[in-house]
Amino acid sequence: MAGTALPSDSGTGSGDLIIEGARQHNLKNISLRIPHNRVTAVTGVSGSGKSSLAFDTLFAEGQWRYVESLSTYARMFLEKVDRPDVDRLVNIRPAIAIEQKNPVRTSRSTVGTATEIADLLRLLFAKIGKPVCPDCQIEARSYAPGSVADELLQQFPEGRAMVCFPLRDQGPKHDRSLIESLLTRGFVRLKCGETLIDLQPDTKLPTTNRDSLLVVLDRLILRHDSRARLAEAVETAFHEGDGTCRVEVIGQGTRTFSTSFCCQSCGRSFEPIRPLLFSFNHPLGACPECKGFGNILKYDEDLVVPDRARSLGDGAIEPWTKPGTDWWQQQMLLAMKRRSVDLTLPYKDLPEEVRRLLWQGDGKKMEGINDFFEYLEGKRYKLHVRVFLSRYRSPFPCPTCDSTRLRPEARYVKIDGRDIADLLQLTVEDLASWVDRLSLSAFDAKIAADLLAQIKTKLSFLLRVGLSYLTLSRQTRTLSGGEAQRITLANQLGSKLVGTLYVLDEPTIGLHARDTETLAGILRDLSHAGNTVVVVEHDPQMIQAADFIVELGPWSGEKGGEVVCAASRSVFTQDRRALTARYLRGDESVAIPSRRRNGNGKALMIAGACANNLKNISVKIPLRTLTCVTGVSGSGKSTLVEDTLYRAVARAFRVESLPIGRFAAIKGLEHLKGVRLIDQEPIGRTPRSNPVTYMKVFDDIRQLFAATYEAKKQGLKPAHFSFNTTGGRCERCQGNGYEKLEMYFFEDIYATCEECGGRRFKPQVLGVTLRGKTIHDVLNMTVDEALSFFTGSPTLQEKLHLLSSIGLGYLRLGQPATTLSGGEAQRLKIAAELKDSSVRDLLYIMDEPTTGLHLEDVKKLIAVLHKLVDAGNTVVLVEHHLDLIKTADWVIDLGPEGGEAGGRIVAEGRPEQVAQHSQSHTGRFLAAALANNVAARPS
Repeated sequence: MAGTALPSDSGTGSGDLIIEGARQHNLKNISLRIPHNRVTAVTGVSGSGKSSLAFDTLFAEGQWRYVESLSTYARMFLEKVDRPDVDRLVNIRPAIAIEQKNPVRTSRSTVGTATEIADLLRLLFAKIGKPVCPDCQIEARSYAPGSVADELLQQFPEGRAMVCFPLRDQGPKHDRSLIESLLTRGFVRLKCGETLIDLQPDTKLPTTNRDSLLVVLDRLILRHDSRARLAEAVETAFHEGDGTCRVEVIGQGTRTFSTSFCCQSCGRSFEPIRPLLFSFNHPLGACPECKGFGNILKYDEDLVVPDRARSLGDGAIEPWTKPGTDWWQQQMLLAMKRRSVDLTLPYKDLPEEVRRLLWQGDGKKMEGINDFFEYLEGKRYKLHVRVFLSRYRSPFPCPTCDSTRLRPEARYVKIDGRDIADLLQLTVEDLASWVDRLSLSAFDAKIAADLLAQIKTKLSFLLRVGLSYLTLSRQTRTLSGGEAQRITLANQLGSKLVGTLYVLDEPTIGLHARDTETLAGILRDLSHAGNTVVVVEHDPQMIQAADFIVELGPWSGEKGGEVVCAASRSVFTQDRRALTARYLRGDESVAIPSRRRNGNGKALMIAGACANNLKNISVKIPLRTLTCVTGVSGSGKSTLVEDTLYRAVARAFRVESLPIGRFAAIKGLEHLKGVRLIDQEPIGRTPRSNPVTYMKVFDDIRQLFAATYEAKKQGLKPAHFSFNTTGGRCERCQGNGYEKLEMYFFEDIYATCEECGGRRFKPQVLGVTLRGKTIHDVLNMTVDEALSFFTGSPTLQEKLHLLSSIGLGYLRLGQPATTLSGGEAQRLKIAAELKDSSVRDLLYIMDEPTTGLHLEDVKKLIAVLHKLVDAGNTVVLVEHHLDLIKTADWVIDLGPEGGEAGGRIVAEGRPEQVAQHSQSHTGRFLAAALANNVAARPS
């Protein structure tokens, strides 16, 4: 049996997780044992079958068994899970997958809601929160007769008090009936202002100050022996005064008490406190203006006028440069000429009154930008108009709720002087500190004990996974895949499950080397609690922290899928076959370049960057170099590189018009010809997109097939060899290779197309062969196989060689884009940039391109990145991988910590210079990475 590894040193005997005959994807019928209640690291080069084993076999089987245990009706609401191709899985536990993806797209999900801390805070405020009157700054409360008596006796001992209730005035015409009613009920004295009035049947009530009329119930000395009498008088006042009682303490003023929840000074009432009042996802608590989103969409001057250096005559008003908007531009120019406005003056230099006229118009001879958008708003029923308008709107903070998302009533409720919005704005670390310092009365402490304990527990888990810098109000969709994964991990820690199989996908992504050991400790705690932890991992520090290590390979794709070594850590590190073990021992390593580039003497400078947590920093990036921006998680790397630098340059080159992080100035743009953001977003959203279509290789392949004798004989053109166009594709399945069968009461079934047998083309197209291979056969080739097959085509060879050199030789040419990992998609984009070697002076921005890469693949990636720089371009990376950082020409280290404690430049310079900086966490680990290599010399 190929690839069999049944280790005898696991030490767990028959209780191990036993896998026999796994053939999922490229796995070669492998068998092995994985010990339970241990941390197992699955490693190997990209495409060796790690995810196929961990997720598509182990997790899929555990999930499939759970789903199959449910009713047919319940299964309708769960994602369909295919059973893996494996002979036998023994002793498998219920499985939970924690992937390094952020599936959240809604802005209503925040860190607080995702961790359930926001829900616990809502309960806490509903239980012990105290409403505070926004006008009087006095705590609102409701009173009972006994509490009124106790408060008066405590505050005014031996004082002379007069207990009254307000009289509802029905007007002078009803005075006689009112007096009769009062006398009948036994009330004989009124108070109007400072005057006491003894009631008689013929008493004349005053005609002024009638709104201050009070009925006097009792006059007494505030002593403890008179408490019962006082409480009885207050009870009567509440009953007769519709819940309101007024007590005048002679010489001390008048106090108002109410049985309803209100300010006892001004009488302002408050809604009953319920948990939903503090939820921005419920109409009861959401801000009525922004509906709980925290911002409102407005037309953005920066989007309407993207280039303020342009003049009105040169088309500064961007929407008026589009087809169909000529009239608006012309009428504006004529109006400006009539007012003698210089049409060649840059927009930024226009006087304020001219700008106001541009936007508001004059209501007579000129309609402004606001009028233009108002006119289009009336045509929103047209799709293209809605799309057009969306280009010029940006979210702005809601003025009603000040971006807190909550209605004002929710913010009136406070605990220890803070409302719930204040707490949600805090970082995890600051909130943990606030909870620890919270001082409550004995009564409130007893009520809140369980809630506070749960909040502390959840916060401690977030702190342990290195997310102390996140604020609870941070939108979940803005988190990186690594941050989202660690939040899920923290939630799992809080659930305290046992007997569970946890499958994690590179939890160290986005994590600084300083925090990796902490994360390894968390995984050990999970295993010691009685869980099996399987981690797909490339980080040497995490692999060495595992109890058991499985390496798949030896290479990628068809050359992988075998068990190279599966053993305990001590045995694995001595294995001579395992590539990872050779790197761990130091037999293999990523070499430091012999020389560092100085660049071309020019630089891109951005000054006064202060978005998010950046502390007004100024950054200089030498051009035609490889620059790494480093720092601990949350130090401001992505804010600086993506939100500020990339968006500023992209807007300058009119590539994108996304909101830009705040900065003062940017210089050096004249030395660049463009900018590219190479991220890990998919290259396509449908299975019709694949590596050959993205790299434009499919065009060359179709040309070769169309040039064959058989194709010419049948009159087949290059278009006939595409499954995306009519003519040559199978029309029954539309070139998909499968048909969707809708099952109304069951999961939809995807069946292989009966007409083409899943080969996607018509029979006459499949009848054309190129050296014995059909177009279907070619699309099923790997990149490396295609390299050998297309030896006679230099253009094809060049493009395919690029893919192979970047470590993607194992991908199939027709592999759907939807099956590619983020790292694979990113490397495809890099390869596409390398196709045209004549391109120079471009700025390339990348965020952790080493994601998902083995050290062997990192070595290939480094070579490709340096090719981009050698071609005359500038590469700026956000990176944690020390082997890549040590090969950079320039390093900018941010920190020193995350969140508010970050956002500063700790060190910058050559890697050797940063390594010597005592305050740099990156420098400390970088020094160890450089220790076994000779420092590079500047070129």
